[in-house]
Amino acid sequence: MSDVEVRQVDVVEVGPRDGLQNEDVLLDSSAKVAYIEALIAAGLRRIEAVSFVHPGRVPQMADAEAVMAAVSRPPGVRYAGLVVNRRGLERALAAGVDEVNVIVVATETFCQRNQGMSINEAINSFLGIAGAAKAAGLTVTLTVGASFGCPFEGEVPPARVADIIRRCADAGLDEVALADTIGVGVPQDVRVLTEAVREVTGAPLRFHFHNTRNTGYANALAAVEAGAGALDASSGGIGGCPFAPAATGNIATEDLAYALRRTGVRTGISLQRVLAAADYVGERLGHTGPALLGRAGDFPPS
Repeated sequence: MSDVEVRQVDVVEVGPRDGLQNEDVLLDSSAKVAYIEALIAAGLRRIEAVSFVHPGRVPQMADAEAVMAAVSRPPGVRYAGLVVNRRGLERALAAGVDEVNVIVVATETFCQRNQGMSINEAINSFLGIAGAAKAAGLTVTLTVGASFGCPFEGEVPPARVADIIRRCADAGLDEVALADTIGVGVPQDVRVLTEAVREVTGAPLRFHFHNTRNTGYANALAAVEAGAGALDASSGGIGGCPFAPAATGNIATEDLAYALRRTGVRTGISLQRVLAAADYVGERLGHTGPALLGRAGDFPPS
C-alpha cells in the first residue's frame, strides 16, 4: 500500500447532533460543550453541534442556544446547526452558527413523519430558509434524507432525489448531502446516485452513512472515489434517527479516519484524540458505541 496522500476530504463530525439525538440519556450543556471541545482537539473542523427543532420532538437538542453560547471559537472551526423551518433559522442566526443544514426527505411518508410536511412543502421551506441564510452570510447544505431508501416506502428512485436537488439548486445552496438515513445502500448505489445528482448540480457533494447493515464504510470509500468532498461521521459510531425504525448508529469518526488514512486521504484527524472524545461521551451515555478502532487499536501500532 502506498502512503502517498492523494487528496483531502472533510469529515463532518455529527456526534453532538445526530449522535446524541437518538440517545435516551440527556446530556447537560456543559457535557456537550466538553465533548465538542474534545472533538476540536482531535482535529475536527466542521462540527454539526446542535439542532434547532422543537424541543418536544427532540428533547436531546433543547439546549442548542446554551451550547452555542458556551463553545469556543478557534480559527478554522465551523459550527453547523440543523434547521427544518424558518423559526429554526431564526434561532440558528441568533445562536451564531456558521452553517445551516436543511433537510428535505425523499419520500412523502417519511417527510411527513420527520418534518410534518409534504415534499413540495419541504422544498418550498428550503427555498425560503436558504435565501434568508445566504443573505445572512451562512453556508447552506441541502441534505436529502432517505436518499438510498425509506423505512416506509422502500426503494427510492435516484431520479426523484435528483429532481428534489434540481428544484432546490436555484436557492444558492453551497453543498448537497445525500443521506442513507437507514443504512440500506451499497457502493453501487453510491455510484448510481452520484451520477444522477451530477446531471442536475455541480455543487460539492457530502454523504451521510449509517452502518445499519454493515455497508457504511464501503459506501464511504465509494463516495470518495466518486468525488465526495465531505463525509459525515460520529465519534464512537453513536446516533440514529428518532423518526426512522431501526436507524442505528452513524459510521464512526475513528473507523472512517483510519480507513481514509490507509487509503491515502488526508483528514487532519488525530485517531487517539478522537478515541478520547468517544470514550468521554460513551462514559456519560453509559454505553460504548459500536466503533471498532478503540477495541482493536491502530495499525501499525504506535
